[in-house]
Amino acid sequence: MKSKNINRRKFIENATLAGAVGALSMGMLSSCKKTKSPEELGLPPLDNRAPKGKKLKAGLIGCGHRGTGALLNFLSAGPDLEVGALADVFPEKIATVRERLNKYKLTVPDEMCFTGFDGFQKLIDSDVDVVLLATPPHFRPDHFKAAVQAKKHVFMEKPVAVDPVGIRSVIASARAAQQMGLNVVTGTQRRHQRDYVATYEQVANGAIGRPLSAKAYWNQEHVWFRRRQAGWTDMEYMLRNWNNFSWLSGDHILDTHIHNIDVINWFLGKTPLAAVGYGGNHRRVTGNQYDFFSIDFEYGNGSFSHSMCRQIDNCANGVGEIVMGTKGYTNCQNMIYDLDGNIIWKYEYPKDKDGNPTSKVKVSPYIQEHIHLVTAIRSNIYVNEAERTALSNLTAIMGRESAYTGKRITWDEIMSSDLKLGPESLSMGDVNMNFETPVPGTAIKS
Repeated sequence: MKSKNINRRKFIENATLAGAVGALSMGMLSSCKKTKSPEELGLPPLDNRAPKGKKLKAGLIGCGHRGTGALLNFLSAGPDLEVGALADVFPEKIATVRERLNKYKLTVPDEMCFTGFDGFQKLIDSDVDVVLLATPPHFRPDHFKAAVQAKKHVFMEKPVAVDPVGIRSVIASARAAQQMGLNVVTGTQRRHQRDYVATYEQVANGAIGRPLSAKAYWNQEHVWFRRRQAGWTDMEYMLRNWNNFSWLSGDHILDTHIHNIDVINWFLGKTPLAAVGYGGNHRRVTGNQYDFFSIDFEYGNGSFSHSMCRQIDNCANGVGEIVMGTKGYTNCQNMIYDLDGNIIWKYEYPKDKDGNPTSKVKVSPYIQEHIHLVTAIRSNIYVNEAERTALSNLTAIMGRESAYTGKRITWDEIMSSDLKLGPESLSMGDVNMNFETPVPGTAIKS
């Protein structure tokens, strides 16, 4: 099987430019500034449950842990929601989902279970109304395109692509979906999480003044991996260990840290102009991804965000975001402070049965996403989050490529790049590709 070799240094040199809960004291806001409503800010409706309406049948493509979770989240979003079909490359993955569904007395007939690399298309061509995309993200652009062409509503997990070619495909499909009135919700939980949404509303209405700088971080211990088993072909091994190969997952700066990067883009209201970063691989035992990234994103007008993520055991861990403004700062989730560090606003969580405050929002953001999608379909309140998520994904890709190459990369360069990861064709055999870990300054990656 042939592969397309990508010289990352050449890519940099040859890239062409292409064109709510709680209230803030009104004294904090300008007396002449009108407070924007959630609708004006483009915030999602935060209903506890989707309304009644026509029966909706979902098909799940990608029957792993997250896919199974997404399906159960969809079924929990409201009344008259069903599962109609399942698809995965591996039959045992489908069997596992069916076992989970049996516990809820839900069944999917054999003829509606599709395996192999073409199983996704068979599912999309069935009578499902909504397609849930949860395969390794390398496949997302093609699956999304096929779902839109078949006129299906879509929920798709992040990341939505692993390279600029895939990002441009997702953007094109998102615009096609809009023209056809197809609703699309993506797995960016924080944008559907009630405390984040309430905090954003305060910040967007001037609570911290003009945002100047930010920090985003996702530092954790090592994640799951699988060693190669006897009898596995190259492709089977990589698919079963997809979380550790960049061409399948996009690296963990996309797979996990994308949530934090998306929050910073959201709160700053724009995408960065350029990135300079570094990273490395010292502890990973399989695959070709980095263990850590440290990226400086330049947003223009003197505004920067430091973005870091790491997957190494026995280190200082933490996940979150901070945005600093001219009047104060916020942790983006539930607190706003003045410049002296005094709390000036905090999110009020629901109370338990004894009247004590809890630390969780009323509805899980994983379910809230599907409530939003089902509500949009049944109430004709259009939603399409695909393009904005693609732009946040491209932000992460820009940071990743800067770390991989050691070069400063601009937004125009990454947006117009022909970088495409992975083999040119797919089959469950051996793959003629090199999977060396990128080395900054010398990196040539296949």
